[in-house]
Amino acid sequence: MTWLDALAEKSIGRELPTRATALKVLSSPDDELMDVVAAAFRVRLRYFGRRVKLNYLVNIKSGLCPEDCFYCSQRLGSAADVLKYTWLKPEEVLESAEAGVRAGAKRVCLVASGRGPNDNDITRVSAAIAAFKEQNPDVEVCACLGLLQEGQAERLRQAGTTAYNHNLNTAETNYQDICTTHSYADRASTVEKAKQAGLSPCSGLIAGMGESDEELVDVVFALRELDPDSVPVNFLIPFEGTPLAGQWGLTPQRCLRILAMVRFVCPDAEVRLAGGREIHLRSLQPLALHIVNSIFLGDYLTSEGQPGARDLEMIADAGFVVEGAQDRTLPEHRRDLVRVRRRGPGTALPANA
Repeated sequence: MTWLDALAEKSIGRELPTRATALKVLSSPDDELMDVVAAAFRVRLRYFGRRVKLNYLVNIKSGLCPEDCFYCSQRLGSAADVLKYTWLKPEEVLESAEAGVRAGAKRVCLVASGRGPNDNDITRVSAAIAAFKEQNPDVEVCACLGLLQEGQAERLRQAGTTAYNHNLNTAETNYQDICTTHSYADRASTVEKAKQAGLSPCSGLIAGMGESDEELVDVVFALRELDPDSVPVNFLIPFEGTPLAGQWGLTPQRCLRILAMVRFVCPDAEVRLAGGREIHLRSLQPLALHIVNSIFLGDYLTSEGQPGARDLEMIADAGFVVEGAQDRTLPEHRRDLVRVRRRGPGTALPANA
């Protein structure tokens, strides 16, 4: 039995690998890359079969954020040429969300720029979510609105929200190097608030911001401790006009190793291939499907993604199937918080969407 065989067996048993083993995945040679992918696939297959969950982003408030996150095109002082607009009207939110559902999305993610919502913002978003859920009771809704205040997560849940996303992004020791206007602890606290309110926690990371292997392992181990149901893995999109412009240190092979390490550490979580996959994984995107079980369909917040039709073609060509509304995403031993209650502008979707 090789070290990767042993790692896969332990991961299938939900045994946390040692830090040394996680670091070994990240530093494995190119000659072992396919073995790393194959070992991660065994874990993915055990918990999620060959299903791929489709998620769809709706950017409901874009740009002009008062926070200074160095990686973000919407940050305070950003010179990036991105769309800027205030809150979409409820009918605009519904129209965009419905386009994602028609294209096959099982989860719609409503994302707003800013430090966090005030109570009027929660009222506005809750009304849009309630209206959407009335028409699409089987579709999950994830909100991503920034730092939450007391009681706001409960109001979102009552409106029919399924999940709340707030990423840790990087290791606690590295956080001051990517943001000064809020802390790592602020982010972790918001995930806990969502969790305590009964929302499915969604929290992940951004790779490629100059972090070390040790810091990558730190943030993924912290995520394991936080125990989110879904873990988005983003790869930095180094927008011109942001402090991290020009950071192009990722390779497709590096991205696959990072995804595999996340899968080994979080074997039964929904690992989602998120922003930056097209530009960093490039032709190796289909290999990533052997590790992750979830992707975003179409565009991201302020950058274009691969056309939705190509995403669906890629999934089919790689031998995977799109997860349906009737399919349970998370394995039985995980709490499934999906509740059944009796494309943004510029997104490329299939022609029949």
